[in-house]
Amino acid sequence: MNVLLINGSPKKDGNTRLALNEIATALKNNGIDSIIINIGTKAVQGCIACNKCGELGRCVFKDELYENIRENLANCDGVIIGSPVYYSAPNGSLCAVLDRVFYSCSNLLQYKPGAAIVVCRRGGASAAFDRLNKYFTITNMPVVSSQYWNNVHGLMPGEAAEDAEGLQIMRTLGKNMAWLLKNIAQGALPVPEPEEPIATNFVRRS
Repeated sequence: MNVLLINGSPKKDGNTRLALNEIATALKNNGIDSIIINIGTKAVQGCIACNKCGELGRCVFKDELYENIRENLANCDGVIIGSPVYYSAPNGSLCAVLDRVFYSCSNLLQYKPGAAIVVCRRGGASAAFDRLNKYFTITNMPVVSSQYWNNVHGLMPGEAAEDAEGLQIMRTLGKNMAWLLKNIAQGALPVPEPEEPIATNFVRRS
């Protein structure tokens, strides 16, 4: 079993990566492999609502970041997304690719456990955390929790290492993800039978 970790910070080795590394170590200690994808510093294409993914089964844009995430989604058992906090929200570049991934690759995400973590200097963590969790809760994904909201504090690279409570929260999250994956792997029950989707629009035309 393995978990895909997405580092939504443009800083490859910043505090978000430090927090994800803590999770990766906890996963490894519990027998779960992981891989970390960094979104990097290149411009990220957002969704243009062309709906071509409905025909193609994938996003019409073929940038390396999207392809990398999509390929790893097909082979992972769980997903953890990390982001720094910008104006009480996740990194915009991260949201741009996540909009495309979750809209065009939802078949690769259904019923896989997901979790979000955020890193901030001081405030805005709860709002950013809430924003990321909405991706999971619209995709039939069980949301993995920890002993507290999944945030770590730190400004300059490496400062998150001083947040002992935050790192403990990350370790607990890793353990909880491993626990859930192992329980799912036992296959006690199949996933629920889906109903045909119902889309109710609130604008009525006579």
